[in-house]
Amino acid sequence: MAEQQTAGVIHDIGFRHYDGPRLGRGWIVRSLLVETFRGAFGLGRPAKAKAMPWILIGILLAPPVIFVLVIVLTGMDRLPVSYTQYFGSLQLIISLFIAGRAPYAVSRDLRHGVMPLYLSRPLKRGDYVLAKFGGVSLAMFAILAAPETLLFVGALLAKLPVGAQIAGYAEGLAMAVILALMLTGIGLVIAAFTPRRGLGVAAIITTLVVANALGAILSVILSQMGNATLGAYLSAVDPYNVVDGLAGSWFSADTSITALSSLGFTGGLVFTTLAVATVGGSLAILLARYRKVGVV
Repeated sequence: MAEQQTAGVIHDIGFRHYDGPRLGRGWIVRSLLVETFRGAFGLGRPAKAKAMPWILIGILLAPPVIFVLVIVLTGMDRLPVSYTQYFGSLQLIISLFIAGRAPYAVSRDLRHGVMPLYLSRPLKRGDYVLAKFGGVSLAMFAILAAPETLLFVGALLAKLPVGAQIAGYAEGLAMAVILALMLTGIGLVIAAFTPRRGLGVAAIITTLVVANALGAILSVILSQMGNATLGAYLSAVDPYNVVDGLAGSWFSADTSITALSSLGFTGGLVFTTLAVATVGGSLAILLARYRKVGVV
């Protein structure tokens, strides 16, 4: 009797066994990335989860339609706003999107303590970070590229010069990639330290709004003091100004801060370094953060 109690018994309670192929670590990372991308738009979630992202997307897509109507009705020979300036003109909406999506991607896993479950599979901590970063980045690029594409199609329908529109569209997409990576990095780093989703949303939007205000104030004050160039460099505390500065330096595009377009090669080098440092630094912080998360 005593021997039976200590030996233990495995009960078959009727669960069906999995006999399919084991697709391995790469497939798990891909699945996590796709699920993160879909989750950013509320796909596969209840209607309540879809409301906010799609309202923000609708607001982002409305201005290009209006711009095209204005061009057609007034006979303008250029877009009211350049492709690279469009992000800055709607940066509050873009910031609200990343503020809502980044915590949605990582905060729930932290709050509900499911990281040990992820790591019980052949999934490394770095895989988890890269999959989440990739999924949110792709979602951000999609919502930034969509209005650029609408602007491009509208410009062609309005019979604006094709060559200039193709060049402007390509520049806009290049800046969309950089802005998506920077905002994803900033958003995920803040969200990874705030397991409560509401606090994460508030912290991200506050950070981006304060950075924008600080950049504008520094630029205006130093410009009035006769040092517009220094003001343009210090305005890079705002990631939108970094992208604006890159567009001005690389493509001689119009910028929201006039001095950003006159920084030349040095400005391009500085802003490129800032963009790379922001993305690389964010990934490094996330990897360090998740090195301790989920240890049981």
